[in-house]
Amino acid sequence: MARFSRLDVYNTVLEGGMVPLFYHAEKGTAVEIVSACAQGGANVVEFTNRGEMAHSVFHDLVNHFRSADPSVILGVGSVIDAPTAALFIASGANFIVSPSLQPDVARLCNLHKIAYFPGCATATEISQAEELGAEICKLFPGEQVGGPGFVSAVMAPGPWHRLMPTGGVDATEESVTAWIKAGAAAVGMGSKLITTQAMAARDFGGIAQGVAKIRAWVRKARGLPLFVGVEHVGLYPHGSVPGADIAAWYENTFNFQSVEQHSSFFLSGKGPGRIEVDKAASTKPLHIAVRVSNFEEAVSVLQAKGIALQEPSIQPTSKTVYLKDTDPDGNLVHLLWTA
Repeated sequence: MARFSRLDVYNTVLEGGMVPLFYHAEKGTAVEIVSACAQGGANVVEFTNRGEMAHSVFHDLVNHFRSADPSVILGVGSVIDAPTAALFIASGANFIVSPSLQPDVARLCNLHKIAYFPGCATATEISQAEELGAEICKLFPGEQVGGPGFVSAVMAPGPWHRLMPTGGVDATEESVTAWIKAGAAAVGMGSKLITTQAMAARDFGGIAQGVAKIRAWVRKARGLPLFVGVEHVGLYPHGSVPGADIAAWYENTFNFQSVEQHSSFFLSGKGPGRIEVDKAASTKPLHIAVRVSNFEEAVSVLQAKGIALQEPSIQPTSKTVYLKDTDPDGNLVHLLWTA
């Protein structure tokens, strides 16, 4: 049974703007690939039904990530008939993807309230898919049906369409930008992102970085502001009050969720923004983390303004750097980018 509603699946795809897809016959390697996608910021991952062991491997993936990382949303692609879709739905598929429009698969998915991404290549097929309840249509093969120009053309009379081109999306900023600016709601990326060479070399860190790059290009193409907003405010214990007591106060007073990490607690509610409470006492007033949509560009903009920065910390799924100077009241400020 699916762990995520189809609304959760659709909204996560629309928010992230990309869905990586792959097939591998060996469970351990498949687990590493999905983990790398999640580390790069893509929690929705399509495992394609293209090998004799596809169902067995997918079943193992579902069982693994149910406990290892419950945020991962797994689905199955290359499904061309309802019996196959039913088999994978029974194994826990959260969504089904087809290379073509299959009305029987659409009806089955609707019955189980499973997200369905049908493959469409014409304006007629897109409309037929939407009549059958499809929220997002897979534009396939994207390059052969007309590329970004086709998306622009079909969106003109139907601006309500949500299209996800797959096939023909290159792992370059130029390609991703062209598709998104043409009106694509998301892009599906397979062998040009999760390459045969990367899988053979077990370069899972490279896959994670590739996913993070694609997501950053999507955000930039969508015109998200460079300095997005305050990601969190950091508080430091003063005097004899320990950080754990401060975190507990926010947790009990506002029903915030508290997550303990190595050196601090992070508290959050249902809305945006967080509070970080350091465990160690300090004389610092506080610090502000400013979320950025493009780390390198944000650094360049600040440096052009004459603002000096400390040494950055670069990880596969996060980048951070503190300003050398404080704000006028002595508060520390740092930039934060996450995949």
